[in-house]
Amino acid sequence: MTLISRIFGLLRDITLATIFGASGGTDAFLVAFKIPNFMRRLFGEGAFSQAFVPVFSEYKEKRSREELQDLINYVAGKLGGILLLITIIGSVAAPALVWLFAPGFHDDPVRFQLTADMLHITFSYLFFIALVAFASGILNSFNQFAVPAFTPVLLNLSMIAAAVWLSPKMDEPLMALAWGVALAGLLQFLLQLPFLKRLGLIPHPRFKHHHEGVSKILKLMLPAIVGSSVAQINLLLDTVIASFLMAGSVSWLYYSDRLLEFPLGIFGIAIATVILPALSNQHARDSAEEFNQTLNWAIRLVLIIAIPACVGLFVLAGPVLATLFQYGEFSTSDTHLASLSLMAYIAGLPAFIIIKILAPGFYARQDTRTPVRIGIIAMISNMVMNILFVVPLILFNYEAPHIGLALATSCSAYLNAFLLYRGLRRREVYKPTHGWVKLLTQITIACAAMVAGILWITPEISQWSIWSAIQRVSNMTGIIAMAVVVYFVTLMLTGLHPIKLKRSN
Repeated sequence: MTLISRIFGLLRDITLATIFGASGGTDAFLVAFKIPNFMRRLFGEGAFSQAFVPVFSEYKEKRSREELQDLINYVAGKLGGILLLITIIGSVAAPALVWLFAPGFHDDPVRFQLTADMLHITFSYLFFIALVAFASGILNSFNQFAVPAFTPVLLNLSMIAAAVWLSPKMDEPLMALAWGVALAGLLQFLLQLPFLKRLGLIPHPRFKHHHEGVSKILKLMLPAIVGSSVAQINLLLDTVIASFLMAGSVSWLYYSDRLLEFPLGIFGIAIATVILPALSNQHARDSAEEFNQTLNWAIRLVLIIAIPACVGLFVLAGPVLATLFQYGEFSTSDTHLASLSLMAYIAGLPAFIIIKILAPGFYARQDTRTPVRIGIIAMISNMVMNILFVVPLILFNYEAPHIGLALATSCSAYLNAFLLYRGLRRREVYKPTHGWVKLLTQITIACAAMVAGILWITPEISQWSIWSAIQRVSNMTGIIAMAVVVYFVTLMLTGLHPIKLKRSN
């Protein structure tokens, strides 16, 4: 279901790139969408989920059904009240938020006002989508992963419909996208309700000054907000700096980041979503060995996928962008400039995915403080590297200084992943099992064979611009299919068989 969601996400981005291109107006919408999206990742699947799922799992294991329902009701009341207040404040303060998150837009009054007008509308998305994350946490804790993973499809369909059918009817076509985002939040929340009803756990919001479970969740949330926001703050810092660069920089970074998010969502976030309730249950049962085996299995599995995905997307950055986005208003120059930032982003893919796997090792044990300290270190490092990488590129008049932002984000991700790993090792929560050197050697050999095959059959980048959409898609499909076959066949020839991926050891 996550794969289906990501495919529709790509279709959404193809639609936006074709109709609106990479322009100052597109930059305005992306900022108006990023701000509530950033808040969603704090109050939705970010800090809230990381605090809620472990406490909910503990209640599920050790408390009665009535106490579990009671927890859901009071969390719904508290969360809904806080979200409503934040949504109202955010919508009213839209111009101030634009000035804060995209100060470079201030010198362009038309783009600044357009961003603020769209943010007035898109901020309502936060209220509903955070409630979606609340419902998803309940469903995931009962091992119902399909519906929460499918839910984002509605966002993608809503934005595609707004771009294709509503935008031509509006004085400012991009405003249609803002309305599409707002509607999507409501639709996603409504989709979850029948499945909660089937579990007999429909939330009935109640308000109480003090509730043991709610207080525990809020206590865990406060540091988790900082910890889960690190990657998002890094991306928003990129947006702030990119707003001062040439028009289109925000868009090039956006499309690069979307291609990074494709494998990250399918393998990193999907597996992290599955293992968090499992780890939480194992910790509640004091099953340290099962806890360690779950982490080992997850890390092995994601590395087997993340490393070739990283290498493959790096080598095929230009052709992939040309195949997906180079139509209509998205030019050859946009493809070239976006491919440079994509290569810088994708170099950090293994680290981004490892972070998604290691962080639940802390959250499941209800330790949200350690990831916070690590996250702050990574965030400060990213800020410093942004300056160190971007300023020299500007001074030397490099054509694409925005790639410095992507490279800094990737480097800070590796630092974050290393510190999380070291923290789990020092606490003896995670102990790598045997066979890691052999596994990494097998992956390296398979990646080398895959790259050789890709370079052998992939045409020059100029050829992709000449081909029609059907030719591009068919050729890219063939290249990727060949790469997948070569990679996994080589893995099997080196002794790694798929059956081994099912084992924790």
